[in-house]
This record gives sequence, structure tokens and C-alpha cells, in this order.
Amino acid sequence: MPIPIYVIGSSNTDMVVRVDKHPLPGETVMGGAFYMNAGGKGANQAVAAARLGAEVFFVVHIGNDVFGKQSLQQFQNAEHINISLATIDMDHPSGVALIVVDANGENSITVAPGSNHYLDVKKVELALKDVVAPAIVLIQMEIPMASIEYAIQTSYAKGLQVILNPAPAEAINPSLLKNLQWITPNESEAEVLTGIRVTDIKSAAEAAKKLRDQGVLNVVITLGSKGAYLHTETIEKLIVAVPVKAVVDTTAAGDCFNGALAVALAENKPIE
Repeated sequence: MPIPIYVIGSSNTDMVVRVDKHPLPGETVMGGAFYMNAGGKGANQAVAAARLGAEVFFVVHIGNDVFGKQSLQQFQNAEHINISLATIDMDHPSGVALIVVDANGENSITVAPGSNHYLDVKKVELALKDVVAPAIVLIQMEIPMASIEYAIQTSYAKGLQVILNPAPAEAINPSLLKNLQWITPNESEAEVLTGIRVTDIKSAAEAAKKLRDQGVLNVVITLGSKGAYLHTETIEKLIVAVPVKAVVDTTAAGDCFNGALAVALAENKPIE
């Protein structure tokens, strides 16, 4: 039977505008379609895992506003995510993200974290209090660092399998790395963590080795259209991406990857 996945992270409402090209500093460009989506790295990963059939519990702190209420309703009713561990912020608005997507599908994103910034250690402590192994804990970095550190340390102590998606990129206390079963940076995040500029398979292998040497059990460095570089105790190889005819929108591609990885681990599938 697949084991449950606990996603600890952010929820935002994405406000998206499509443009022919990204504006330069000080430049105004005319956009095309505008639309709003549920987003946030935590929410994206929770939805991805739930749509792949996992039992997902979402530890999230959401504002008491229209965006927050709509998000919780969608998580529970449309996505079948367990929101019993969600908390409501009566003082701060829900998070929002402003996203511009160009004709090539490339995006730029600015996030106002709102209530996500107040998912503090006490709330994470209460959420994890009754969680027992086996379970997977999936964490990103759009919540306070103190909460991330507590979640990693506590999950490791409980024997839970911890996946850290270190995004947005930020330096991590090296002592935490030995508590991670999995870390999943992209090229730029791997550079922040290791100081190695990742531009190809060779440099990805060097960065992955450095993370393993620092204590992470398994490393996956995502490389966009090239695929993902996998380094475990027994495997060091590039997993080639499935080719697509055209890129539509790269927003949340990494989040979908992490949600799918968590589900594969929960179902005990061979990692390759």
C-alpha cells in the first residue's frame, strides 16, 4: 500500500500575463491573455502528487481572504488533498505571485509571500506531532528557514523520508544535509548549494557528488530539456527527458517533477 505524503509549504494565487517578450527594466510591454491560477511551490507539489493518486496531507498557512478560501476549497473538493493540517492567518493576506510568460514559454516570477511567511515552527511542530513512519515529507523553501530546518530535523528523527526541493535558491545550513534522503535542485539552485556552476552533465555530476559528500543520501539535479542527473549510492547517470514538440509554459515544471518523485518513492518504484 502506498505510504502518505506530507507536503509542507506555500500556497499562492498566480496572476499570469502572456507577452511576446519579457520587459527590460523601465520598459512597458503590451501583454496578451491574463489569467489566475492556484500556485505556490507547496500547493503545486501537493496537487501533482494527489493527481497521481497519492494520499496527500498539506501543511500550509493561508490568509482569511477570498484567495485563501478559494484555494482551500479547491485543494479539498477538486484535488482531494487532506487539509486537516492547514491553518488560517487572520492578520496577513494569502500569498500571490506575478508571472510573465513569453512566446517561448519561459517565465519570470515575483512572489509576495503573505501568510506563507508566517508558517512558523510552532505550526510545523503541531502538524508533525502525530505523523509516524513510514511517510514521506516533501519540503520547499517559500516558507521561513527556521520552519524548514525544524521540519527536516524532526522528520529525520521520526524516521520519515525527507525530500527537499531547495527552491527558491538559498544557502542551507550544511549540518542539515545529512538529514535528507533526497535533494532536488535545478542548475541554479545546485550552484547556490555547492558553488559549482552547472552548465552540462559533467558539472552536474560534480555538484551532485559534492552534495553526496556533504551527507545527502540521494541527489537529483534537474536539467530542463536535458533531463535529470541522478546520484545515489549505486547510480550515477543522466535520466534523459521525454521529448516534447513545443514548450508551452515552464511554470511549476519543477514542482510537478517533485510531486511525481514523491509518489514514485511512496509506491516503492525503482528510482530510475
